[in-house]
Amino acid sequence: MLTAYDKPLPVIDEDSKGYWEHARAHRLSVQVCRACRHRHFPPTPVCPACLSDAQSWEPVSGHGTLVSWVTFHRAYWTAFRDDLPYHVCLVQLDGGPLVVGNFVGDIPQNAAMGMPMKVQFDDVTPEISLAKFVPA
Repeated sequence: MLTAYDKPLPVIDEDSKGYWEHARAHRLSVQVCRACRHRHFPPTPVCPACLSDAQSWEPVSGHGTLVSWVTFHRAYWTAFRDDLPYHVCLVQLDGGPLVVGNFVGDIPQNAAMGMPMKVQFDDVTPEISLAKFVPA
């Protein structure tokens, strides 16, 4: 059962709509250029590699490698105050771009650069599921 979610939520627009539809179905996806096949995230109206506006969303495995992480000790939004400290990670997706997310819970005890990671989804509202990461 979902509880009230009081943190900032994404604004879903035409560029990001495909991502959020996949996330709701617990599939991690990246934007792919139909002209040159460049995979990128976050969404853009045109491909950063060739400037084509022919963009689509494709699911990826949800697996990747931990590149870095940081612990926030300051709440930049008041809704995060009760979560302090909270942890943000940078994951290089297998066959895809770098993505920023949160760890599920605390930083893994044996966290190290290069650690295999996988996505898990947190259903925060009936419409929004957030991608978070755990060791694979």
